[in-house]
Amino acid sequence: MNALQSSSTPLAYSPKDACAALGIGLTSLYLEIARGRIEARKAGNRTLIPAASLLDYLAALPDADIRSGQNAAANN
Repeated sequence: MNALQSSSTPLAYSPKDACAALGIGLTSLYLEIARGRIEARKAGNRTLIPAASLLDYLAALPDADIRSGQNAAANN
């Protein structure tokens, strides 16, 4: 068994599956591709998003400033 067969994690995602993995919409995905923040590859007519590109994109996002309770509502 080689490295490609041993992993259950996909090497690449369709745009729809990439959106589901990131929790964003198609418009946001294509905007991030246009900005060069997410890579896209073509295999014939199919667009593929490398899994590594999704991980890199996620790692490059800023930390969230999440506040809980009433103080968070008052600060918005």
